Formats: sequence, structure tokens, C-alpha cells
Amino acid sequence: MSLKKMKKEELEQLTNKEITKLIIQDAKKPQTIADLFKKIISLLELPESTFENKIAEYYTQISTDKDFILLDNGKLDLRVNHKSSSNIDEDEEDDEDLEEEDNVSQSDMEMSEEDNYDDTDDAYSDDSTDEDLKDLVIIDEDELELDN
Repeated sequence: MSLKKMKKEELEQLTNKEITKLIIQDAKKPQTIADLFKKIISLLELPESTFENKIAEYYTQISTDKDFILLDNGKLDLRVNHKSSSNIDEDEEDDEDLEEEDNVSQSDMEMSEEDNYDDTDDAYSDDSTDEDLKDLVIIDEDELELDN
């Protein structure tokens, strides 16, 4: 679909991200985020104040969308236009790392449970004898006040 063939009413049904994709596809070249947003404002016939009021929101939307890539020259382009073999290799490595994490064996999980076992309660025994408590001294509060 080309922007040139679209009516304003059709454009209003699209998100800013969708319009941005169409602008870049039609231009067939990367553009600055400011220029892209100005074109959107123009296409939708919005007031000029929209640029100052909404540019930060637009920048956030576009910069966090994985369909776009911000180039070194400060221009925005579609990520599909920059899919190289090195990017594909990195994606495959990420997938392999995720698979390795998913393939944790049951014995590894059991080992980690044993490593996290807290045995402090095992040292306590209800079979305490009076012998264990013979050196314990109980002091009354009144006796404490006298010592001070």
C-alpha cells in the first residue's frame, strides 16, 4: 500500500508506527525521526503545535519498536532493510542459548534444591536436657535496676 493512494480518512485509521513504515517504504531511504513525524503531522493535517507536544511520545514509540533501526547517522530505517548475515548469526546464537537454558536436566534441578537446603533446624533438638540449661541464669528486672 502506498501513501500517495491513501485518503486522509484511511491514514487516520493507522497508527503512527504504521504510517512511519509507509513513509520509509515510499521514500526508499532512511529519514530522521523529526522529519518522519513532521510528515505524519502534514499527512493527517494536524496543527503544528502537535510536533512540540507529541514528538517525545512519538520518539519513544518508534525507538522501542523492533521493526525500526536507528542508524549511526541519526536516521531511522526499517530493520528488514538491514538484515545481514551477522545479524542472523547473532539471532541463531541467542536461540541456542535459550534452548540450552530450557534443557536443564532434572538431576541438575535436584542438585540445586539440595544446595539450597537450609539445615539450621536440624541442629535443634527437642530432646534438650537440664544439663544443657544448667549454666543459664535468669535475672529479674528489679535486680537489673539495682545493678545500674
